[in-house]
Amino acid sequence: MAKTPVLTPQADDFPRWYQDLINKAELADNGPVRGTMVIRPYGYGLWERMQQDMDARIKATGTQNAYFPLLIPQSYLTREAEHVEGFAPELAVVTHGGGKELEEPAVVRPTSETIVNEYFSKWVQSYRDLPLLINQWANVVRWEMRPRLFLRTSEFLWQEGHTAHATYEEARDFAAHIHRHVYGDFMREVLAMDFVLGRKTAKERFAGAINTLTLEGMMGDGKALQLGTSHELGQNFAKAFHTRYLSKDGNQELVWQTSWGSTTRLIGALVMMHGDDSGLRVPPRLAPVQAVVLAIKGDDAVLAKVREIGETLKAAGVRVQVDDRTDIPFGRRAVDWELKGVPVRVEVGPRDLENGTAMLARRLRGGKEPVAIDALAALLPTVLEEDQALLLSQARERRESRTSDVRTVDEAVEATAAGGWARVPWAVLGEEGEARLAEHAVSVRCLVAEDGAVPDADETPGNVALVARAY
Repeated sequence: MAKTPVLTPQADDFPRWYQDLINKAELADNGPVRGTMVIRPYGYGLWERMQQDMDARIKATGTQNAYFPLLIPQSYLTREAEHVEGFAPELAVVTHGGGKELEEPAVVRPTSETIVNEYFSKWVQSYRDLPLLINQWANVVRWEMRPRLFLRTSEFLWQEGHTAHATYEEARDFAAHIHRHVYGDFMREVLAMDFVLGRKTAKERFAGAINTLTLEGMMGDGKALQLGTSHELGQNFAKAFHTRYLSKDGNQELVWQTSWGSTTRLIGALVMMHGDDSGLRVPPRLAPVQAVVLAIKGDDAVLAKVREIGETLKAAGVRVQVDDRTDIPFGRRAVDWELKGVPVRVEVGPRDLENGTAMLARRLRGGKEPVAIDALAALLPTVLEEDQALLLSQARERRESRTSDVRTVDEAVEATAAGGWARVPWAVLGEEGEARLAEHAVSVRCLVAEDGAVPDADETPGNVALVARAY
């Protein structure tokens, strides 16, 4: 009789596989209010690792962390017309507090451009106050009609950066630096994620921005997921909130601004880009637990040895956990660690002790092999780096092999229906073709230049549109 799989196979039902994995790897649960989520300790551990690394990269740009209120006066959002129009369907509004109706309704923070600008206009007086570089780690609420854990939830965690600059060029360059060197470097170097750096079309641009830069990743089913965005806001919010500075020439000038954000959606991306039918596969540089040392049986000598190995690996700089829960069957524990995607398992039993070896199971490559216990501390750092590189190369190969060059809307729709992406010249597609794609639930994920670089403008000659079905 065939063994029932732990997870629904990806090929049978990718969305069900995703939900199974989130549940069985103990990443999150649905919250009590529709669209909310409870992030469980293992899932939150992944977010903490992401947060720590990205926070260091953000601070290296000279940006400082601050905090702004969760509740924003509704009138703030109405000051920038395009902004409020873009967010109106997603707003959660508080009308009562302390048992009384509020004089002015308060919006639960969907993003903080408006309240940040209320204070930037107070803090910025002269050119000496610029650039003003602020980031906050917070939660936001955007009422979601079709929620899915980590991907689309009514409340999620994120970081949002907000900056003010003296010139357009300085703001443009800062947004591009965040796009490529904070988000791009982090996602490639730590998350082992493959992505395309590009520019959003006017239709897909952030509400109130003059330009949106995006990172688009291909998931295991061929759909696209927006991994992070960096926006040039121009002077739109500066005009609405009168955010001005006294220039060196003695003139009152409007500031130029950026905003940029990445969210707990990255955990969903991690699952869908790297996961397989056995569970999550966590990149070693991200993994809260890089290696788990398992005692196969409750033998005193075995238990002593696995604890000793744990201390040795910890001293070698490996993030390690010892699993000596021998009252739980070994097979169940091994499957649980496999589901959680821990990169390496070191398994030790009585026979291994006799041979002076342990079984080394590599989650990312699969397979097991005996390794001398004395060699583990020197071997594991190399193994972890090899597997980090493997994840990135596998993700890149998937995207490249499943991206087609096409010349028409019909060909683009066909390519995306087959579970891939399509590249089509923007001069051929244009806004009319973009609208036709939308009728088939296909969107222009971004524009890229002929050489793959990020174009300076939507209409730069040679621009290519990357189109896909998306989450």
